[in-house]
Amino acid sequence: MPASSASPVPVAAPSAPKPAPLGAHRMQVRALWRQVAGLVIVCPLIALFYSPPPWQDPKGYAISLAYSYCYFIGLWLANGYTASLLNFRVGWDKHPLRRLVLTVGISFLASLVVIVGVSEGFAVLLWHRPLGSTLRHNFVAQAAFPLLFTVVISLFLHSRSFLLAWREATVRAERLEKESAVARLDSLRRQVDPHFLFNSLNALTSLVEEHDPARAVRFIRQLSQVYRYVLDSQSQELVPLADELQFTESYIFLQKTRLDEALQVDLALPPAAQLTSFYLPPLALQLLLENALKHNTAYQADPLRLHVVVDAEARTLTVRNTLRPRRLAAEETSGRGLANLRARYGFLTNRALEAGPVGQEFVVTLPLLEL
Repeated sequence: MPASSASPVPVAAPSAPKPAPLGAHRMQVRALWRQVAGLVIVCPLIALFYSPPPWQDPKGYAISLAYSYCYFIGLWLANGYTASLLNFRVGWDKHPLRRLVLTVGISFLASLVVIVGVSEGFAVLLWHRPLGSTLRHNFVAQAAFPLLFTVVISLFLHSRSFLLAWREATVRAERLEKESAVARLDSLRRQVDPHFLFNSLNALTSLVEEHDPARAVRFIRQLSQVYRYVLDSQSQELVPLADELQFTESYIFLQKTRLDEALQVDLALPPAAQLTSFYLPPLALQLLLENALKHNTAYQADPLRLHVVVDAEARTLTVRNTLRPRRLAAEETSGRGLANLRARYGFLTNRALEAGPVGQEFVVTLPLLEL
């Protein structure tokens, strides 16, 4: 049988040299047994191409089978160990081109060593030829096919291993990015809630001094509804627009009780049936109203006017307020409220929040979202 009588068995895809859990070890054992089963099945078939059937020439078939097993096992082990060595030295993720060149080169050299070793071993031990006789008798032509076949199969399997690892890394990166986005969104939501609660407590301090018991009782009930809504909605990404508007009415009542005629709020809303399909981030509308009250002066003789308009056709909610800026302490002018709201919308939609002065008004337009 010639030295090229057997072709290399596909080498198992290289695995990262890290401790694997019990389930991963079981999968590796199953993969090993599949490869062994492949050897047991393929080698007898390969031997038939280079010798008569065993029932016609048992000795010739046995020698051909021995060649096949030696070639296959040698090439399998050589390529497998070189792949493991490369995993320690050069990874696919950092230097893919260098790893590709090294994989082809080292696979070629390892396969060449195995082919020479098996051929020389059989020539010396079985055929009693002098050492080196295989290399002197047309070795290049005999070894060309198995070498080429080995390199192609090894390159295919290493490429497959790279693509699988790349896909796993991509999925892991996307999962981590999503988890990071969720964590940042949760952080942004938690930055809004304390701001609102702090202002509500300040409002409560002023309102409990009223001498109208009926109005005070109503205020406490409205305040309890506000707190309930804050607690119920703080863990949600979106809330129905109708719920936000109902909460806003309670919030406006609290502020009107405190400011009386210094605050004028006009709500222009479509019929309730047109609001059912719209959503927005929780406390978004309250934040805009709170900002307007914080950054502008309001007097009984010259009230601060707020206009809230819902446009169902354009799917927007717009808040307008007269521009009457007042001086604020440095710690009160962080500008974090609108920035947080922009960030929250950035996680939810491609439609941008619009905000800025228009003439004598400050206008903020929120996109209304649909599920």
